[in-house]
Amino acid sequence: MSQRPVALILASGSPRRRDLLTRAGLAFRVQPSAVDESAQIGESASRQALRLAREKAEDVAHRLTEAGRDAAVLGADTLVVIDGEALGKPDDPEHAVKLLSRLVGRRHVVVTGVALVAGSGPTRSFAVESGVVMRDADEAEIRAYVAGGEPLDKAGAYAAQGDGRRFIERIEGSETNVIGLPMDETLALLREAGVEGA
Repeated sequence: MSQRPVALILASGSPRRRDLLTRAGLAFRVQPSAVDESAQIGESASRQALRLAREKAEDVAHRLTEAGRDAAVLGADTLVVIDGEALGKPDDPEHAVKLLSRLVGRRHVVVTGVALVAGSGPTRSFAVESGVVMRDADEAEIRAYVAGGEPLDKAGAYAAQGDGRRFIERIEGSETNVIGLPMDETLALLREAGVEGA
């Protein structure tokens, strides 16, 4: 007797993650988590991304009655890291200019933690790192990009899948990871959990 396919819930309001899952042909519902995304003292970027991904998935799983044996909750958290510091989303346009100014002309790392809560089993999680090399850019170009509004809700203040691509010389590793969800690894995790369409 075949097992009933598992429904998927995305514990994130990120339009990038929604788009990646949709393009992969997955059916899912969105239920953003209410987790505080603050870093903990002494926490590495990889540990922070993993912890937040787990907390987001577990938060939504505990709040939704359907997140039992026949549903899976996917959580994710993406951090941009340079000089050992994780850069979050900008507070305002001026902060976005400062964040992006630190990245241009240099290499940084993007870390995404992914976690899945399926039924009564343990939370499964992993982290993926990708390198991003950016070309030089002057302040006027950065300000013009920020003025368009695209970077204001993105870690590191740029969108690899949008107009921010103009600053990227190359991506080392998973491009979808830089966008917000490493799809090869995520689809493998969803398949293991029996998620419909994975």
